[in-house]
Parts: sequence; structure tokens; C-alpha cells
Amino acid sequence: MSELADRVEAILAGDDAERDRRYPGLPPGRQPVHTVYVPADRFTATTVRDWGAAAERALDAHGPLDGFDEAPVRAKLAREPIEDLRIDFEDGYGIRPDVDEDAHARAAAAALAAAPPAFSGIRIKSLEAPTRRRALRTLELFLETPPPQGFRLTLPKVTSIAQIEAIKAIAEHHDVRYEIQIETPQAVLAMTDLVRAAGSRCLGLHFGTYDYTAGLGISAANQSLDHPAADHAKAVMQVAAAQTGLIISDGSTNVLPVGDTGAVRAAWTLHAGLVRRALERGIYQGWDLHPAQLPTRFAATYAFFRDGVPAATARLRAYLDRAEDRASTGIADEPATARALSGFLLRALDCGAVAGIDGFTAAELRAVSDP
Repeated sequence: MSELADRVEAILAGDDAERDRRYPGLPPGRQPVHTVYVPADRFTATTVRDWGAAAERALDAHGPLDGFDEAPVRAKLAREPIEDLRIDFEDGYGIRPDVDEDAHARAAAAALAAAPPAFSGIRIKSLEAPTRRRALRTLELFLETPPPQGFRLTLPKVTSIAQIEAIKAIAEHHDVRYEIQIETPQAVLAMTDLVRAAGSRCLGLHFGTYDYTAGLGISAANQSLDHPAADHAKAVMQVAAAQTGLIISDGSTNVLPVGDTGAVRAAWTLHAGLVRRALERGIYQGWDLHPAQLPTRFAATYAFFRDGVPAATARLRAYLDRAEDRASTGIADEPATARALSGFLLRALDCGAVAGIDGFTAAELRAVSDP
């Protein structure tokens, strides 16, 4: 038996090391609940504060938020209205004269340095031939000002593994980290290879709703975040990224909360439902494109976690107590589910939905989540 065991160990030693390298699990620290995209020419040192104020004005004018507790939402808007900011030089910015984009790159970098949120970065143009050199120049000019901690680069419209190799070289040259935007059919088809090629500087995968659904030939009237084709792409992203340390971000809805009160409230209902839907499917981050989307982003996120905390706490306690009869919950959980329960509770703490978990410290939850 000893000889056989030694032989098996020898056979699997390399496989063990490769698995540990490829599947390290989620990184420590909080994941932002959203990414806000702001065109580069509209970004200033007061943008984060301005978005919070605009979101509060929307609540004052068109509220209340039906079915939600507004108090923690208003507190969040006053304290940290934007968790993750992306200064956009791509679709939200468009094609400008070089002299203008040069100036906007330098000005945006200075503004970000003056008032950075917890997470930030820029979305450059794609590495396709027509915009490749412009993307590289914008990044170079932007990084003349040292970026803040938590900075990352977003690469859009990826269509090949060669582009991943290129962005890895760019990120290494500038000593920054990056994210990949998944918004082409080619990227979804190559997802496993793309994730394998991404390397240690890659932080995550962000879904691009409208480029992707348009690329499949879906009519404009039917393009949406909850279209079955979008759901399929995001499911592929989740499978490919599972346990690799890469985070997944949902995309955006193009139905903005603007206009009269009826239109704003209808957009809020849609947005809150989409946020909740993504959370229920294990996608904990999404894009916001307008200040008036912030109230429903935070309201729906807080409600999701607050609704789930009591049951998750009871199930985790029953599992840890190894109760023979699970009458307290009626559910016999396994170790993997216990890790999911503790991960859920940690996310509830990290996003600010709850101030504490009854009977558990954060350290105790982490010990279960990442034994």
C-alpha cells in the first residue's frame, strides 16, 4: 500500500500544484457592488460627490422607494455614493481629435488623483487595429500622474487570445492590473482559454450587454440585461472564472431613470429588479450609468442581503453545531454550502447591508469561507 500511495502521489504532484495555481479562490477584501462609468470629458474631482447629491435629489423629487428602507441608502449616498469608478475613453466617450483626448486624459488623471474612490480605473479603446495606438497613448498620458490604490484598466471588445497577451504586456509595462470586458461572441466562445491566458494581473470579467446582444443579431428592441442570450454568456463567464480569483460583473441597463416621476419610478422598478436578479444568480456587481440609478443599486443590494441573513446565519450555526436533527432549519448542509453561507454573510458585512452577524465575527466567517 505504501508503494502504491507513493506512486499515486508522484503521479498527482504536478496536478496538485497546477490546481492550486489556477484555482486560488476569491481574493480577500470587499468586492464593489457596482462600477460607475463616466465619460472622460465629464469627469472632475467633484464627480463622485456630485453623483451622490444628484441621487439624493432624485429621491427627493421622485421617491419614496417602494418596499425599501431609504435611511441606509441616503447614508450611503452621503458617505460613499460611488464604490468603483471607471473613466471612459471608449463608447461613452467616442472618437475625438487627438489633441482633445490627450487633454482629457491628463485632466482626468489629475482629477482622479485629487479625489479617488475606493476602486477606480479607466476604460481605454479596444486593441483592434483602428484604435490600438490611440488606446496606448491615452493610457500612457493618463499614467503620467501616478494612479491611486485600487486602480485598474478595462479592456473592451476582446475578440482573441492574442489581445489578452497584448494587454498582459501593457499591464506589466505600466505595472497596473486589468479587467476584461466580455462583449463579443468570440470572447464567449474562447472563454476557457481566455481565462487561462489572463494571468495574475487580471482582476475580473465585465459583461457588455449591448455590444454582445447586438453582435448576435438581436434587434435593438429586444436587447436587454435579462435576455436569454445575455444569461447564457454570463453563465459561461461564471463557469470559466469559478474559483480562479476572477470576479464577475454584470452589465448595465440602458433604461435610465430620467423624465417625469412616472418614468423615473418605472426605471427604478426595472433597475432594482435587475440588480436583485443578478444577486440571486451569484453576480454581485453591475454597471451604473446615471446618478439616479444609485438609490436602487444600494436599496436592492441591501434588501437582498438583509432578507437572507437570518436564514443563512441559522443554517451556518446548525452546520457548525453538527446538530443531528436539523429541525431548526430543516436543511442538511454540506461543507461547500457552509462555505457559500459564510461567503454570503461576509458579503452582507462588506457591502454595509448589516453592521454585524449575530453569533459570528468576521474572522470566524472567513475561517469557514476559506478554510
